[in-house]
Amino acid sequence: MQNTVHWYRDVTFKEDKSQVRTHNTPAVLADLRNLVRGALKLAGHANIAAARRSHTDRDRVLALYGIT
Repeated sequence: MQNTVHWYRDVTFKEDKSQVRTHNTPAVLADLRNLVRGALKLAGHANIAAARRSHTDRDRVLALYGIT
Protein backbone atom coordinates (compact mmCIF):
# COMPACT_ATOMS: atom_id res chain seq x y z
CA MET A 1 0.00 0.00 0.00
CA GLN A 2 2.79 2.42 0.91
CA ASN A 3 4.48 1.92 -2.45
CA THR A 4 1.21 2.48 -4.32
CA VAL A 5 0.55 5.79 -2.57
CA HIS A 6 4.09 6.99 -3.21
CA TRP A 7 3.87 5.89 -6.85
CA TYR A 8 0.69 7.94 -7.36
CA ARG A 9 2.24 10.98 -5.72
CA ASP A 10 5.46 10.65 -7.69
CA VAL A 11 4.04 9.84 -11.12
CA THR A 12 0.80 11.82 -11.07
CA PHE A 13 1.89 14.79 -8.98
CA LYS A 14 5.66 14.67 -9.72
CA GLU A 15 6.45 14.80 -6.02
CA ASP A 16 10.09 13.74 -6.40
CA LYS A 17 10.76 16.78 -8.62
CA SER A 18 9.47 19.17 -5.97
CA GLN A 19 12.08 21.60 -4.68
CA VAL A 20 10.16 22.32 -1.48
CA ARG A 21 12.34 21.07 1.36
CA THR A 22 11.93 23.37 4.38
CA HIS A 23 9.93 23.14 7.59
CA ASN A 24 6.67 21.17 7.41
CA THR A 25 5.92 22.13 3.83
CA PRO A 26 6.84 18.78 2.20
CA ALA A 27 4.58 16.88 4.62
CA VAL A 28 1.73 19.34 4.12
CA LEU A 29 2.01 19.08 0.33
CA ALA A 30 2.09 15.26 0.56
CA ASP A 31 -1.10 15.37 2.64
CA LEU A 32 -2.76 17.67 0.10
CA ARG A 33 -1.78 15.33 -2.73
CA ASN A 34 -3.26 12.40 -0.79
CA LEU A 35 -6.43 14.41 -0.19
CA VAL A 36 -6.81 15.17 -3.91
CA ARG A 37 -6.15 11.54 -4.84
CA GLY A 38 -8.66 10.29 -2.27
CA ALA A 39 -11.33 12.79 -3.29
CA LEU A 40 -11.01 11.81 -6.94
CA LYS A 41 -11.20 8.10 -6.09
CA LEU A 42 -14.28 8.68 -3.93
CA ALA A 43 -15.85 10.59 -6.80
CA GLY A 44 -15.54 7.41 -8.87
CA HIS A 45 -12.52 8.20 -11.03
CA ALA A 46 -10.39 5.17 -11.85
CA ASN A 47 -7.68 7.10 -13.68
CA ILE A 48 -6.37 9.72 -11.25
CA ALA A 49 -4.12 11.45 -13.80
CA ALA A 50 -6.98 11.90 -16.29
CA ALA A 51 -9.33 13.03 -13.52
CA ARG A 52 -6.78 15.58 -12.34
CA ARG A 53 -6.44 16.98 -15.85
CA SER A 54 -10.21 17.20 -16.24
CA HIS A 55 -10.64 19.03 -12.93
CA THR A 56 -8.67 22.14 -13.77
CA ASP A 57 -11.89 24.17 -13.82
CA ARG A 58 -12.59 25.78 -10.42
CA ASP A 59 -16.34 25.13 -10.65
CA ARG A 60 -15.79 21.41 -11.25
CA VAL A 61 -13.56 21.16 -8.21
CA LEU A 62 -16.09 22.95 -6.01
CA ALA A 63 -18.86 20.71 -7.32
CA LEU A 64 -16.76 17.66 -6.43
CA TYR A 65 -16.89 18.73 -2.79
CA GLY A 66 -20.54 19.77 -2.98
CA ILE A 67 -19.73 23.44 -2.41
CA THR A 68 -21.67 24.83 -5.36
